[in-house]
Amino acid sequence: MKAIKIVTTPPGPKAKKIVAETNKVLSPSIARFYPLVMDHAHDCLVSDVDGNRYIDFNSGIAVLGVGSTNDRVVKAATEQLKKFTHYSYTDFYYENINELAEKLIKIFPSNGKKKEDKQVYYGNSGTEANEAAIKLARYSTRRPRLMAYMSAFHGRTMGTMSLTASKLRQVRGFSPLLSGVEHVPYPYCYRCPLKMEYPNCGFACVDYIQENYFDKYVPPEEVAAFFIEPIQGEGGYVVPPDDYFKELFKRFGKYGILFADDEVQSGMGRTGKWFAIEHFGVIPDMISVAKALGGGLPIGALITRADLMTWQPGSHASTFGGNPVAAAAALAVISEIEERDLMGNARKQGAYIMNVFKEWREKYEIIGDVRGKGLMIGVEIVKDKKSKKFGSEEATKITDLAWKKGVLLITCGRSTLRIAPPLTITRELVDEALEVIEDAIAQVNKETVGSKLEITVPAR
Repeated sequence: MKAIKIVTTPPGPKAKKIVAETNKVLSPSIARFYPLVMDHAHDCLVSDVDGNRYIDFNSGIAVLGVGSTNDRVVKAATEQLKKFTHYSYTDFYYENINELAEKLIKIFPSNGKKKEDKQVYYGNSGTEANEAAIKLARYSTRRPRLMAYMSAFHGRTMGTMSLTASKLRQVRGFSPLLSGVEHVPYPYCYRCPLKMEYPNCGFACVDYIQENYFDKYVPPEEVAAFFIEPIQGEGGYVVPPDDYFKELFKRFGKYGILFADDEVQSGMGRTGKWFAIEHFGVIPDMISVAKALGGGLPIGALITRADLMTWQPGSHASTFGGNPVAAAAALAVISEIEERDLMGNARKQGAYIMNVFKEWREKYEIIGDVRGKGLMIGVEIVKDKKSKKFGSEEATKITDLAWKKGVLLITCGRSTLRIAPPLTITRELVDEALEVIEDAIAQVNKETVGSKLEITVPAR
């Protein structure tokens, strides 16, 4: 029995009405992928106001790791709502944020040190977690400079936007931003910014940082923190080589630079491990988490080495940070991931999806690259394989066609399909969704370069 149900071509009449009303009363700064208007959702299925039902392949931008309206999360949040909804953890005390902090400290990657040498700061979002990391790095090191990657996304506040280098529209018109921020090339091997090829390059992109920054105009002893995304999110779900971060940490850790690991999109089991950095064999000094942590409720956290938490009471705080309802939901999320082995499911379903897309890469000229870990998979769409020209219009067409046929798929980077279903996704739903996605790819491929092969849906 099919999960997808399209009763009227979206957007239907109710959706169109709500979209028109939205455009009148809400800020035009909000950009959307297509006019989906939610009505209700559960687990991996989403229904719109016109009665259409879709398979969720984006998890509300990687927030709904345990699925929509997860029973355990709803129960935990409801029980806490009945007790008290808020009492500002920055001014008073309550217990469940301690329990959550202990859980976050426990899952922080370990290099043999005691788990107790970590502490947690709470905010409301990934941006706030990264903003706290900026302030804490500068405060604890007394160093003024920061480093981040080209194509990075760390948030939209004035501080985190200074680290962000993903799209012009995210920064245009807002300067001056923070001073002392430098951006360096990310190891995007499919489109190497240095025009080299891994592994023969010998990590030339790491050499580039030393030779063109530290040796010329950025004294490394003035750099407080290097902000990293183990897998770039908004930049295109770009996965670096396995040994890249080992080389980076080895080369630049000697300068006393802190490594601030942004796991806002890649954390909480999405890649098949609690944190994406665990795939690369290094231990960061700080980890920022949000999105999937709250199961749909707003909460962000910065987990750091305890010896870095040198700031004085009142030096940084957030009225709503560590909200007790959101904390209760986060505890339920962690329990759900552990008890249902959702990281194992992410690895299993992710490997299956990756293999299917790699087969399609050989079949369709517009699929340029397939990369990912667990259920964080990027499928880069190009005009053709030889030129590698970004297929931005083609990627947009694919997501639009998929939506109209019942799969909620979005993009990242300039032309990458972002494959990020809930960690609860089943093989049956994966197969049904992939059938729709292949139909969309095949249609756009034919329109773009012409189909050289008969279009069939392979048996899986």
